[in-house]
Amino acid sequence: METKKLTTLDSSESVERVVEVIKRDGGVIISNFISDQALQALRAELDLYLNETPYGEDAYFAGAQTRRVARLIARSDAAVSIALHPLFIESAQKILQTPTHVWSGSERIEVAPNIQLSFTQAIQICPGQGLQPLHRDDATSLWRHPQYGREARLQMMLAVSDFTEENGATRVIPGSHTWDDERMPTQEETVPAEMSAGSALFWIGSVYHGGGANNSDRPRTGLSMAYDLAFLRSEENHLLSIPIERVRELPEEMQQLLGWSASRTFLGWVEINGQMRDPRELLGMPSFKEVGKGF
Repeated sequence: METKKLTTLDSSESVERVVEVIKRDGGVIISNFISDQALQALRAELDLYLNETPYGEDAYFAGAQTRRVARLIARSDAAVSIALHPLFIESAQKILQTPTHVWSGSERIEVAPNIQLSFTQAIQICPGQGLQPLHRDDATSLWRHPQYGREARLQMMLAVSDFTEENGATRVIPGSHTWDDERMPTQEETVPAEMSAGSALFWIGSVYHGGGANNSDRPRTGLSMAYDLAFLRSEENHLLSIPIERVRELPEEMQQLLGWSASRTFLGWVEINGQMRDPRELLGMPSFKEVGKGF
């Protein structure tokens, strides 16, 4: 059976049309997502960090020939504009903010969940990097398909350089958002999200995808960020309300229970010198400035 192709829409299309294609195929390519001027500004900001970032240490998943730079909202004004791009954030709102109802006493109340910016990361796949294992990004929340009946994430990959099959364009299985959790994805079912710099791939968390292999002689650079359902968080914000000095005094188990940990599915990581680390490593540092430039 021939694998379904990804649809490409122009950024002038309506949010409704973008959402329609995403719900049908699981993802869509948006051409001309940002202007050439915005792209140049983004490249200049990202290069400051990518050029100083070592390759990853996780050969299986994150890539040992791949550079990753996170906490981009702190580092890049251009990244802020991209996160707030109406086509991205409004698509996330329409897909994720599906209302449900709850009972409060005798009152039946309809509630639409909030969304939150889950992560931001520049990903530079360098020559020699192989294929990334195919995965669903909502697996970090152990999302079940089709039991949960809603999406947990809308993710975006902006092409900072041209994305081609040769240089490691993100590989996607269109339609895989309709699969249950028993069906295994295969590379033969994937298609490359080939697109020119300044274009972007949107996909939902239930779609199988993975980074492509870079068989070219130049890096492939993208910027990825995602909006998640905001109810996947703690009720009280311990990270802001408990002083760091007090956290350092607490037993390790209590630190982890307060959110100073990465889960087994690696939710909650922090970037330290280009690596995705457990946040408890920060507690052993006298100052967070020791983590790296711009922390």
